[in-house]
Formats: sequence, C-alpha cells, structure tokens
Amino acid sequence: MTNPEFAQDLAWVRTHMPKLQHALQDLPSLAGVRLACSVHLEIKMIPLFEGLLARGAALFLTTCNPTTVRDDTVAWLRQQGADTEAWHGMTDDEYAAALEHALAWQPTHLLEMGADLSTALHKRGGPTTVRASLEGTGSGISRWQQLPLRYPVFNYDDLPIKEGLHNRHMVGLTTWQAFFERTRLSLHGKRVLVIGFGSVGRGVADAARAFGGAVFIAERDPARALEAAYAGWHVLPLSEALPLADVVVTATGAGQVLTAAHWPLLRAGAFLLNVGHRADEIELESLRAFPHETVLPFVEAFAVDGRMIYLFAGGSMANLTAGKGDSLNSFDLTVALLAAGTGHLVSAGASAAPGIHLLPRAVWEPYLS
Repeated sequence: MTNPEFAQDLAWVRTHMPKLQHALQDLPSLAGVRLACSVHLEIKMIPLFEGLLARGAALFLTTCNPTTVRDDTVAWLRQQGADTEAWHGMTDDEYAAALEHALAWQPTHLLEMGADLSTALHKRGGPTTVRASLEGTGSGISRWQQLPLRYPVFNYDDLPIKEGLHNRHMVGLTTWQAFFERTRLSLHGKRVLVIGFGSVGRGVADAARAFGGAVFIAERDPARALEAAYAGWHVLPLSEALPLADVVVTATGAGQVLTAAHWPLLRAGAFLLNVGHRADEIELESLRAFPHETVLPFVEAFAVDGRMIYLFAGGSMANLTAGKGDSLNSFDLTVALLAAGTGHLVSAGASAAPGIHLLPRAVWEPYLS
C-alpha cells in the first residue's frame, strides 16, 4: 500500500514537470528497447521512468550511489513494471552484484551517471548487446576516456543547459539548503573552503558567499586557479587553506582529495562536505579509524587528535544524500534532457561510431522554452 505522504509528494512532482511531459510525447516507440540504468533513484526520477515504460521500454534500474537511493521510489517503480535491484545503504559487494545482474539482463542501451555499468562491462570483456549509452556526470566522462569504447556514448553533462544550470547553480544552492536544515547552522561568520573550481565548485562558492560565508578556493589546476583569482576569489594552496576553514567542501569529481595527511591540518569544529558525484573524494577509511559517533542525522563527530571534526552526509553527495537535490523546475529540464537523449540513442544516435559524442543541440533545444 502506497504511503499517503509519498503519493502526495509524487503527485506534486508530476505537476511540476511539463518539459519532461513534452519530451516524452516526442519519443518514438521504445518497444524492444532494454534500458539498464545506473542513476540516483529518488522521487524526481519517477515520471521519467513511468514515461519510458509507457512508450514500451523495458527497464532495469540500479543506483549510481547507494546513499541516494530512496526505497519508496524503488518499490513504486517495481510496481510499475521495472526490474529493480537497489536499496539504500547497499554494500560495495551488493552494488557490484547489481551491476553484473543489470548486464546479464542483456540491455540494448544504458543510462548512466558515473559510468559504472560500462566500466564493469568493459572490464569483463566478451560480446555485448549494448548499442549506445547516455552519460551525465563529469566523473563518468573522465572514466569513459580511459575505456576502449565499443559503442557510442552521448555526453549530456557538458551541455550548456546541464553544466551551466544544474552544475553551476543548483548543486551549490541545494547543498547549502541541506546543510542548513540538517545542522541548524548558517554560514555567517564561517570561513568556507571550496576545493575545486569547476562549474560545480563555482556554484558552491557563489552560494556560500551569498549565504554569508567568507569563501576561499583551493584548485590544483593552475589555469583554473588563475581564473578563480581573476574572478576575485582568495586562492590558497590546500595545505595553507585547511587550517583556516570552518567548512571544507570537495567539488572536484576526483578521488582521494582529502586523505589521512590532511586530518592534522583541520581546525577544531570543522565540517567536511562532498558535493562531487564520487563518494570517495573524502578518504573515509583513515578518518573512521578515529573515535566517532553520529550526533545528528547525517552528521558524524570524529575525535581527531583532541579536536572534534564533523563529517556531513557520510562524505557522499551532500545535496542528494542529506537533502532533496535540485528544485523541481530545474530538474524538469534535466529529465526532459534524459528523455530526449534516450530517444536519440534509439534513433539517429544508433548509427554513431564508438566513442564519446556531445548530445546534439537539435536533440535538447526544443525543450528550453
């Protein structure tokens, strides 16, 4: 039986996704399409998957991040006819098994956030039924560039309507919304260090400053560091910045950004957050070696050499692990893009050569207005 609150929430989500409905109506028949998805499984994704099922697609759904799975969302989509293998808090082994089961399901197409399905597929080798994939994260595209690609991959992360809207504005806004709600703290009087000055890091920094934080930047890429300085940000080497920061945010898309070597540099009371897609930007094994406890939902306290350090959202994607992610009106465009991209995979995109391709403008431009 559906939880009344969930049903009410879902009805509200559906009401505020007109661009998605437009994109779904434009789709060709998806009969015969077997789409395996490794994505964030939360309520805003439901209307997309309902629409793909209604057009005739078969779906296998697993997550790209076990901390962002909403079990009620998975249960609902299973009731609608999707094959699902995901639950909140899956172990690494359980997640790896789900990826293998998704591939054994013999998908014809993939929808990915992070390239985990394709990485598993290329690692195991052998023949594949996959004809094309759609990828929506910078970290996923980086992984794709290391793979001997066997089919076309359409990149929608670098589109101006994804990079310039979601990455640049929504991640920062919703990260701080989640932080304020969960900690009951603001950024007033706090020094905020943002590590990484890509589009996500810029948005996080802008929002932190707008919410009262004193913000500075650490960026290992010299060109981006110079760009940050030209934009008026105070840029410091990471080793100099960490002892100053009350709140530290990783926004790089890379692994092992903060490691055991950095814990002695942190000031007492500092918060650690990650907003990147990868859950390993903050190296947790060494941090968890210190005595620790959960002091609030999504807030853990660590006794590090006599200082209390706080980890937010378990070091996973802060805005969607501890919050609800993008606003509905913003995410409406994102899922419309996913619907249109799926249509491209099974039509004109089917003839593309193996390799990474930017999703063509003609595919997504109709849904801007």
